[in-house]
Amino acid sequence: MRVAILGVGLIGGSIGLAARQRLEGEVVGFDPDPGTLERAARAGVVDRSVGTAAEACEGAGVVFCAAPVASLPGLAGAALDACGPDAVVTDVGSTKREIVAALGAGERFIGGHPLAGAETSGVENARADLFEGARWYLTPTARSGGLLYDRLQRTITGLGARPQAIDAETHDRLMATVSHLPHVVANVLVGQAAAELTRDSERMPEVGPSFRDTTRVAGANPAIWGDIFSTNRGAVAAAIDATGARLREAAKLIRAGDRDAVASWHAAAAADRRGLLEADLAGGPLHELRVVVVNRPGTIAELALVLGEAGVNIEDMALHPAPDMTSGAVSLWVAGEEQAERAVALVRELGHTVTVLGAAE
Repeated sequence: MRVAILGVGLIGGSIGLAARQRLEGEVVGFDPDPGTLERAARAGVVDRSVGTAAEACEGAGVVFCAAPVASLPGLAGAALDACGPDAVVTDVGSTKREIVAALGAGERFIGGHPLAGAETSGVENARADLFEGARWYLTPTARSGGLLYDRLQRTITGLGARPQAIDAETHDRLMATVSHLPHVVANVLVGQAAAELTRDSERMPEVGPSFRDTTRVAGANPAIWGDIFSTNRGAVAAAIDATGARLREAAKLIRAGDRDAVASWHAAAAADRRGLLEADLAGGPLHELRVVVVNRPGTIAELALVLGEAGVNIEDMALHPAPDMTSGAVSLWVAGEEQAERAVALVRELGHTVTVLGAAE
């Protein structure tokens, strides 16, 4: 299978390296900057580089669009126009609502967002292991082609990542809190510290490790983050408002001077953080669920989204269409007995017949 990468910076370059090392097939790359394309070729992130996005898309089975968020709808739209009817087009942008609204009405575009990156940028910093074990969100719609979704999920799994379906609105709301809000808070903290310095210019404030850690992302990539904040402005603003309310409650608590209450609040935060960081560590043997389905548009996307919204991650998937293509079976592998039981209940609620075939380590 041919993989096309439109934009070979850090993320696109890392996709290329991982695909060349772990997937069978050819990796073709395009970038509007000839210098970047030359560096990509020297770094070995593509098998072949071409001069236009349309050339890169010729004969591709999967097309990854890796560009600034504001450019992605146009780039992905051009890829859809250039690709054959059996190609799936995806992106790697960190906001999904606008691009899915623009392109999600067809079968062939499925939005994506890998939760991976680095403090460095550029193709020269691309790494084949960048996506190893990383969550990779996919945002199918009711119109997404089942075979195309299956191919995209398998490709992403092959890159070492862990794909999970999520609807675009939920994705942007969650990212506003866990990804975008930290940048806002970091910007505000450095602004507050700078204001203190201006007010008392005789004394340089001491900057401890907690301040350095908390503000590490302050001011990072202004052009990129300007696009992100703009395309997710509603969800980010709501997250800021909610954080402001929590800060006011914290100020009230601390001002009251109740040491035990403050200590309990602090301990609860530690427990919450531990729970969040450990959430992805749960696993167990893989259980195969064989689901009998009618062949209709949106069935695979519906299964993936319902399970994803319930916290059940599909570790792997296989389609088994009937000879007449009117029905078929879908094999879903999920980790752990508890998740398998939850998945069975959810699938049956959707009206499908499901059988658990067993577990394998």
